[in-house]
Amino acid sequence: MPNSLAYTLVITGAPWTTQAPQTALMFARGALSAGHRIDRVFLYGEGVHLASSLSSPPSDEVHWPQQWSDLLKEHNIPAAACIASALRRGLVDETEQARYELAGNNLRSPFIIAGLGEWVEGKQTSDRTLYFHGGG
Repeated sequence: MPNSLAYTLVITGAPWTTQAPQTALMFARGALSAGHRIDRVFLYGEGVHLASSLSSPPSDEVHWPQQWSDLLKEHNIPAAACIASALRRGLVDETEQARYELAGNNLRSPFIIAGLGEWVEGKQTSDRTLYFHGGG
C-alpha cells in the first residue's frame, strides 16, 4: 500500500478507569484493517495495568488486557511496559521477580518490561507516534 504508515502507540491511561486503552485498541484495529502497520505499543504510567495477567473483570465487562494481548499476538506487534512505571505498580516479569526476590510475577504475554529506549526507538522508526492519555 503506497500510503501506508507505521505507528507507535503510547498508552498512559489504565483500563476501566480511562478510555485510553479502548480508544487505542479501536485505532489499532482500524489502522491495521486499512493496511497500516503498528510498529510497537508502549505502556507508561497507569497504562502498564493493561499488561497485568492478574486483571479479572466481571464476566459482563470487556477484558481489555485480553483484547490487547490477542491483537498483539495476532499481528505480531511488540509491546512493552515501562520498567519504572511497572515496578511502582507491582507489575513484574520473571527477571524482576528474581532480581527483587518476589513471590511471583504477573506480566501478561506478549508484553515485555523495558526501558524508555523502546519509546525512543519507536519515535525514530515509526512515521507517527500517537499518545492515548488517561486525562485528568
